[in-house]
Amino acid sequence: MAELFTVRSYTKGLDLAPRKVSIVASLVRNRTVADALVILDHVPRRSALPIKKAIASAQASAVNNHGLDAKSLKITTLSVTAGKRLKRFKPHMRGMALPFQKKTSNILVVVTGSEKPKKKPAAAKKPATAKKEEAK
Repeated sequence: MAELFTVRSYTKGLDLAPRKVSIVASLVRNRTVADALVILDHVPRRSALPIKKAIASAQASAVNNHGLDAKSLKITTLSVTAGKRLKRFKPHMRGMALPFQKKTSNILVVVTGSEKPKKKPAAAKKPATAKKEEAK
């Protein structure tokens, strides 16, 4: 059986509330990367694009940097956590100010896959110059 390798991608400080992002994340959790990207193309929510980018980043890292097979990639972990909160105030009547918080999210994507099968090296050929010398 082929050995499985894991690759991580982490997106921090996304300007969307974690609750809204986790709804979309639950749609593609524990699926293959190819299926997840197709599903996210057709989800009409604003948080679908950052999740798609995070998954695509993990896929690119796995294929280009770690030599994993793109067809064998599967999302093992897709977690959305709360990021930093920006504290702001909204002007209100009679000189008051009402506080509110701008919430941010962090997305962690862990992708698992197997290595690409290594191609066997071609048989060693004699250089063309060696053949010319033998003919003389």
